[in-house]
Amino acid sequence: MRIGPLRRRDFITLLGGAAAWPIAAGGQPPVMQVVGLLNPGFPEHLVEPMAAFRKGLSEAGYVEGCNMTFEFRWGHNNLNQLLELAADLARRHVAVIATPGYGAAALAAKAATTTIPIVFSTGGDPVEIGLVASLNHPGGNITGISYMNAELGPKRLGLLHELVPAAKRFAALFNVDDPTSRGPLPNLLARGEEIGLAIEPLYVRGDRDIDAAFAGFKEGRFGALLVFPRV
Repeated sequence: MRIGPLRRRDFITLLGGAAAWPIAAGGQPPVMQVVGLLNPGFPEHLVEPMAAFRKGLSEAGYVEGCNMTFEFRWGHNNLNQLLELAADLARRHVAVIATPGYGAAALAAKAATTTIPIVFSTGGDPVEIGLVASLNHPGGNITGISYMNAELGPKRLGLLHELVPAAKRFAALFNVDDPTSRGPLPNLLARGEEIGLAIEPLYVRGDRDIDAAFAGFKEGRFGALLVFPRV
């Protein structure tokens, strides 16, 4: 779902203003604009998405190393670093901050600046998590796209129930440090109650808690596990 009147050219306009990245007369080199990219993960996990991101910019005439460059900030799966990473991008006065795929990164960027344009994509509800005022009129310096993945939680639960119909207890894995990850839980609990399933959340804080969470899943003798990625 597109948030607000975001068109193909809007992202480019955000990067350079009304006259985005002009090539100066007299053969002067183009203005080098800086795109800040904020992501809570690892760069090696996002090779394909970043290739697509570069391709989209290139098709619009903006080529890395030619008339634009990136400032990358990676959280390495530590969401608690996002606020400082976003603040660092704001201090560097980048032209725009992009937070593709993760609502927590967009929230950190929003907290860091009220003037630098922010473009996000998220699977969560951007109104519910506080990114925008409304879908039609996001307001402020932020806009983007929502995939509304949170609404798929009950459907995923229903599919698991079909696979293991005899099970009565399911577990759901969430990152407790991610404010966007808890959005699917109310709908999930409601759907579980409708079909006679008890849903128990298992909360983790990054990679270090994964082993303990799976040990708890095993000891709890749950029938199945739903894993909710960062949104």
